[in-house]
Amino acid sequence: MGVLSPNRNDAPTVLAVATALVLALAACGTVDGSLADEARDGLTIGIRFDQPGMGQRRADGKYVGFDVDVARYVAAGFGVAEEDITWREARPADRERLIEDGSVDFVVAAYSITDQRRERVAFAGPYFETGQGLLVRSTDTGITGPEALDGRELCSVTGSTSAQKVKDGFAAGVRLVEYGDYSDCVTALLAGKVDAVTTDEAILAGYVAANPELLTLVGEPFTTERYGVGLAKDDAAGLADVETSLEEMIRSGEWRAALERNLGASGMDLPEPPQVTGG
Repeated sequence: MGVLSPNRNDAPTVLAVATALVLALAACGTVDGSLADEARDGLTIGIRFDQPGMGQRRADGKYVGFDVDVARYVAAGFGVAEEDITWREARPADRERLIEDGSVDFVVAAYSITDQRRERVAFAGPYFETGQGLLVRSTDTGITGPEALDGRELCSVTGSTSAQKVKDGFAAGVRLVEYGDYSDCVTALLAGKVDAVTTDEAILAGYVAANPELLTLVGEPFTTERYGVGLAKDDAAGLADVETSLEEMIRSGEWRAALERNLGASGMDLPEPPQVTGG
């Protein structure tokens, strides 16, 4: 029996079928696309679940906070209604991974823009500027700023550099205490187990707004932090679309309204909107 040879006339047909298959796969979303492509089926957005005023999942299941309002506005810019948003918790240690592996479409979670993080993700923004602050009990008038913490116990979360910055720059004699979440630090503060909590002032302000008679911010912010919307590093089109939405939110007055709605009760000096400069 002779060996069958391939029919050269079949080559154009094979090529056409292969081309059609690639196009079909792209249409079905199996080929990575921009945020606009992903938004056709809704969006999955990473936020914090445990930060009053910024990003919080309440006991009734509702998601509230300034970051949540920013995320909703950006989603609306892609034509995505709130009921088509899937909220996912984005803890600080997980944010880059969630973006890189596609678990979320973007992150709005008190996400400071840094050169190190830019190596893995892109940032739209900034949409908010804040600085490191200090939270104390309202009855403790002896702490007026970070320099007054010698001999005191200062709480921050595990892996954060915030407390160490205070020790290195302001109060070498401060005793550092770490918990897993800022909510745990605040609980310890209210119980008298620590004397102060430090992280970004915007985050601390949310706890003041929730407990205005018990907690207060002291001193002036002593670092500068710029929050951005984190998304896939190579999605230039998505980056441009998000920044357009951020600019529109600021221009429309909704940015200011969201800030006052979520952090106005804290007594924090509310900042002016930043220039959206591309992270």
